[in-house]
Formats: sequence, C-alpha cells, structure tokens
Amino acid sequence: MDATTPTRTRFETGPPDLAEGSSARSLAHLAEQAAWCTPDSCGAAATVSAADGSAAGPAAVTHPDLSALVSVQWESGEGPIPAALDTGRATGTDDLLHESRWPEYRAKALEAGVRSSATLPYRRDGITLTLTVYGFRPGLKVEKGCTATDVLGELAATGLARERRYREALVEVDQLDTALRTRPVVDQACGILMYVLGCDADTAFDTLRRLSQRTNRKLSDLAGALVRTRGHGLEAELRCLGEKGRRPHRAAARDKRADAAGTDAPDADRTP
Repeated sequence: MDATTPTRTRFETGPPDLAEGSSARSLAHLAEQAAWCTPDSCGAAATVSAADGSAAGPAAVTHPDLSALVSVQWESGEGPIPAALDTGRATGTDDLLHESRWPEYRAKALEAGVRSSATLPYRRDGITLTLTVYGFRPGLKVEKGCTATDVLGELAATGLARERRYREALVEVDQLDTALRTRPVVDQACGILMYVLGCDADTAFDTLRRLSQRTNRKLSDLAGALVRTRGHGLEAELRCLGEKGRRPHRAAARDKRADAAGTDAPDADRTP
C-alpha cells in the first residue's frame, strides 16, 4: 500500500479482519493502521479491557519497545491508558520531558525515545478499546472527531463489539441445544425417582440435582445412567436423599400449621 491509497480504502480493508479474525490479529492490524494513519507517529498500541477498566485484557503494539509502555501502565495503574479508561476521554501528553502526572510511564517512555503520546478510548457493550499513538517528537495530538485515527477506532470498536455479541449468541445457542437434547432423559430420571421415592416432581428433581453434586457428575450424565439402570442399586441412597429433601418442606409445613393454630386460638386473658 503506497501513500496515495485513499483513506476510505484503508478503513474498508481493516474492519472485516477485526470482525472475523482472532483478537490478537485484529488488535495488531488496528495498531498498524493507527500508526500509519497518524502523521508524525512512530508507533501505536491497542488494548481491550472491561468497560470499567478493572482488568487488563489483550494488547497489541507495533514495536517491541512499546510493549513495556503498556505493561507499566497496567502494573502501576497510572498513565494515559488508565486515565482514558477512567474518564472516557482522550488523554495524552504534548511533551513527556515536562510531564509530572505519571512518573513510571514517563521514565519508560523517555527510555524508549518517546516524547509524546495520545490515547483514545472507545466503549461498546461491556468492553473498552483504547488506541494509543506515540511520537518521537513533542506535540503529537490526536483528538476525538473526524480524524482518520478516530474514525478507525470507532469502526474497530464497533466490529469488536459485534464479534463479542456473535460469540455470546453462539454459546447461548449451544447451551440451549444441549438443554433440549438432555431434557427428555432428565424428565425420565425424575419419573423413576418419583416412583421409587413416592415423591412429587420438584422433590425428584432436587434429589437428582443433589446426587449430581454429591457424585461430581453432570446432571445429564447421571440422569442417563439412572434411566439405563432404572434406579437399581441406588434405592437406599435415593431414599436417603429424598428424605433429606423432604425435611425442610415438612418443617415449613409444621411452622405454617403452628402459626395458623396460634392465630385461631382464643386469647387466654379474654373474659368469656
């Protein structure tokens, strides 16, 4: 790609990769594009974290020396990236030689030859993407607005959020499919327990659930084994669990009857 390539073309070749590729490749591509789009930039970094900035997530940099600048910010909790996450606004420094807010970050940046930087945050659906560009000279500025770097960040954040929703939907569909496939065998197992224990459906399911926890087996696997054996060999244990499950219900019923009796009893101090 040469310098005459239109900005629009550069953006259109980026987002499909951000939406379909892995997180690492997407962030690396984003950092490269940000450095390329920003005049006087010597490199860039892209990070993804929780929307509240509580935990560091994946990150990508265009140069190995910039990795230390990202790490020192996560470790110290200070620097333009944490500041941008806290405020939700663009954060940077015109000249690190005269910067006093982030001493550890300042020292690492000057050691790497970085004199200025700007960080832009983008919040979408529970995640925050940050895009940081660095300069060897003072005065590097990137503001929110209709700039190439900012538009790139907006498109990338939207693509990452869409990918996250898609993956969550796939997980939910898989869970629903598993539940639908295992529901019949669980119902059959509950029917066997109702027959063996002489209990209702709720007590049967609660017994099956507690037996699953006790044996450290999946509920569906345990239900399948119970259906295959028709409960043979587990009668004593099932009755014991069923009895334990009925005790709280019996206690609640006794308390309810006692309350009702106390309400209906005549007042001992009342004169007949």
